[in-house]
Amino acid sequence: MNKKKLIFTVGACLLLYGNNVAQACTNFLVTKGATKDGSTFITYAADSHTLYGELYYRPAATYPAGTMLDIYEWDTGKKLGQIKQVSSTYSVVGNINEYQVAIGETTYGGRHELVDTTAIMDYGSLMYIALQRAKTAREAIKVIAELTNEYGYCSSGESFSISDGEEVWIMEIIGKGKKILDKNGNIDPKKNTNSAVWVAMRIPDGYISGHANHARITTFAKEDGKKSISFKNIGKIFTPTIEVVYATEVISYAREAGYFTGKDEEFSFSDVYAPVDFSAARGCESRVWSGFRKANPAKMAKYEDYARGDNLKNRMPLWIKPDRLLGIEDVMDMMRDHFQGTSMDMTKDKGAGPFVSPYRWRPMGWEYQGTKYLHERAISTQQTGFSFVAQGRSKYPAPVGGILWFGVDDTYTTCYVPIFCGITRIPNCVKEGNGDMMTYSSTSAFWLFNRVTNFVYSRYIDMIVDVQKVQKELESNFIAQVAEQSEQFAKEYNQDKDKGISVINNYSNKAANDMFNRWRQLDEYLLVKYIDGNIKKEKDGKFTNNGYSIKQPEFPEQPKYPDWYYKMIIDDTGDNLKVKE
Repeated sequence: MNKKKLIFTVGACLLLYGNNVAQACTNFLVTKGATKDGSTFITYAADSHTLYGELYYRPAATYPAGTMLDIYEWDTGKKLGQIKQVSSTYSVVGNINEYQVAIGETTYGGRHELVDTTAIMDYGSLMYIALQRAKTAREAIKVIAELTNEYGYCSSGESFSISDGEEVWIMEIIGKGKKILDKNGNIDPKKNTNSAVWVAMRIPDGYISGHANHARITTFAKEDGKKSISFKNIGKIFTPTIEVVYATEVISYAREAGYFTGKDEEFSFSDVYAPVDFSAARGCESRVWSGFRKANPAKMAKYEDYARGDNLKNRMPLWIKPDRLLGIEDVMDMMRDHFQGTSMDMTKDKGAGPFVSPYRWRPMGWEYQGTKYLHERAISTQQTGFSFVAQGRSKYPAPVGGILWFGVDDTYTTCYVPIFCGITRIPNCVKEGNGDMMTYSSTSAFWLFNRVTNFVYSRYIDMIVDVQKVQKELESNFIAQVAEQSEQFAKEYNQDKDKGISVINNYSNKAANDMFNRWRQLDEYLLVKYIDGNIKKEKDGKFTNNGYSIKQPEFPEQPKYPDWYYKMIIDDTGDNLKVKE
C-alpha cells in the first residue's frame, strides 16, 4: 500500500485453505431490541499482517462547485480515477461519522470473473466516502448504490455492516465484470454497465447478524413495497418485519450470465454469486457461528457440522435472536474467541504447545506427505491491525450518542477505549502518523500492545490471566464512566455545542492516555514477573522477597512442562536424554 496516497487503510489477511483464498476480517451486527440499553452495535476486526493500527480523522469540509475527488484503491494505492465531490462532507473518526453512522466490511471474493477492472469505485472508497456523505444507514446504502451505478465497482465481492443510532443493515455487493453477449455473440451495450449487483437487508429488531468473509444473504423478498428510499433502478420490499433494497438487475444479470435458471423466489444471492464450499464454511462461516454461539449456544449447537464444513446443506440463518439482552461487554466478548469448548478448540491439540496457546503461525493451510491440512482461523488472531465495537445511541445528540470502542492488535488481548464520534482531536497514542508498520514508536498503542501480546504468546496459559485482569479493570471502568457521564455530556452539548465537543474531546483523549499508561505498566510487570521462563511469587499484589532485601526476590516458581510434552521429547530422542544411574 502507498500510505502517502491513502486516507484510510482496510485490513485484509490472506487465508489459504487448499486453493481457496479469502480476505479475513470479522463483523457482527446487533440491533436495538437485542441490547440492554437500546444501543445498536456493529463490530469490525481489520486483520492484516501489514496493517498498522491507528485511528484516522477527517474533519467536515466544504468544496466549491466543480471540485473533483481523486480515488485511490485502498489495497494498493493505485489511482483509479476521479469522481464529483459533493458541496459538503461530515467529519469521520475511524469508521464512524459525526451522525453516528458506522460501517465495517469483510471481503468474500465470490466469482472472480465479476471483478470489473475498468471501474473506479473500490470497497474502501465506498465505505469512507459514504461515511463522509450520509446521515443515516439508509443514506449510506444510497450513496454506495449511486456511486457504483455512476462510476462502477472494481473490487471483488464485499459484505458491509452499516448502522446508525436506530437501525442496522447488512449489504452485499459484487461487480458485473462478466460481459453479456447478444444472440450474435457480440457485447450487448444495454446489458453491460459499469455498475454492480447487490442486496441490503435491515436486521430485524431484537436480532443479531454477522459476516466473516463469505456472502451470507441467501433468498429474500423480491417484489416492490409501498414505501421506498429515493433510489433509481432499485427494487425494495418493506413489511412489518423485513426491509430489503436491492439492485433491480440482481436476478436478471445472474440469468443472463448463466449463473441462475430457477424461479425468482428461489434466487439466493450467496448461492449464485459466492457458492459456499468447505473452505468458506471452515475458514469463514465458522467465525460467525462461534460468535452467534456466545449469544445463543442452544440454538447454534445444531450448526456445528456446517461450521466445520462437514454438512454444507445445514446452513445457519442470516440472523438469530440472542437468548438474553446483550450489553457492550457481551458484544466485546463476541470479538474474543478461539473456538473454546467446540470441536475446533485451538487449545486442545498438540499444536497449542506446552503453554496451551490458541495461536498458529502462518501459513494456515499446509501439506504433509501429500495430504492437505489446516489450522483453524478464529475470530481472535495475532495479525489484527485494529478492531472496534461501534455503538449507536439515538437517545443522545449524535456526536455524544455514537462511540467507537477502539482497540489495536489482537482482539483477545486488546483494550477497547471509548472514542466519541463527535471528537475533533485524536489521542496521540492512536493518532495517524505516530509510527508505522516499519517504524517503531514508543508512544504508539499499536507497538505497545504488540510488545505485550508477543511476550504473552511465549507463555500464554500463565500470562493471559494477568492481561485479562488489566483488560477487565480498564474496560469496566470505561463502561461505567460512559454510562454515568453521557447524560451530562449530552446536556453540555445541547447547551453549547462547542463546549460539548470540548468535553468529549477531553474525555476520549484522557481515556486513551490512561489506557496507554496502564498498559505500559502491564508491559513492565510481565517482564519482571516472567523473565527467563521463571514466575516470581506474589502476595497481596506484590512480589515477595527473601526477607533480607526488597530487591532480592524469593526463589521463583519454575513450573514443569506437561507430561505429554515430556513424552513427545522422549519419543523423539529415545535414550539420548536419559539419566544414567
